[in-house]
Amino acid sequence: MEGRYHAVLATVLHGRGGAALAELEGLIAGLERLSGASRRLLLRARMLRAWVLIDEGRPAEAEVEVEAVLRALTRGMYVTDVCELELSALVCMGDVLCALDRHEEAETIARGHLPRAEGHLATGLHVLLLHSLSGQGRHAEALAESGRGCPESSPADAGAYELATAVALHGLGRHDEAREEAQRALTACERYLHPGHHRVGEIRALLALMAPA
Repeated sequence: MEGRYHAVLATVLHGRGGAALAELEGLIAGLERLSGASRRLLLRARMLRAWVLIDEGRPAEAEVEVEAVLRALTRGMYVTDVCELELSALVCMGDVLCALDRHEEAETIARGHLPRAEGHLATGLHVLLLHSLSGQGRHAEALAESGRGCPESSPADAGAYELATAVALHGLGRHDEAREEAQRALTACERYLHPGHHRVGEIRALLALMAPA
């Protein structure tokens, strides 16, 4: 099961989440019949499904999925590394809320949990904070937060921080700087991610908005 999960994860990270959805749902169904250590893998698989649903434009379904994960974590203290899994689920929930235009709730999650996050989870919450602020039209605050610097990231986070900064700059009408930041984001994505990754599409859409008439 572990091998199947990582194979699906690789497909999703390469921007082909829609193609992997059926395999992911089959994996989840199989894990639900198991117990013990497989419960942790099940929660990870369900979170991955939620992120795929967001990318597929199905945020309401993603919300149901991640709420189920958070309930399971509340009940299931038998799961190891509960804090890490909980923070991952909270980042996912924040992404769901942004996709549903519930940016204030996403901001609450980001601010409430950043102090206890480290590494890539701190990165995820920091980027979530930037998106949630820009989603409320608070671009100056988002840019100020981006100036605090980004924690360590992984290849899966490639371009995310730069994209959030570019969105804030664009919202402030600083288009030349926004284009430069978006181009940096695109370069980072092209280095690590599949051309079909949703983040690449978001960056290209932003660059198109700022293209000279």
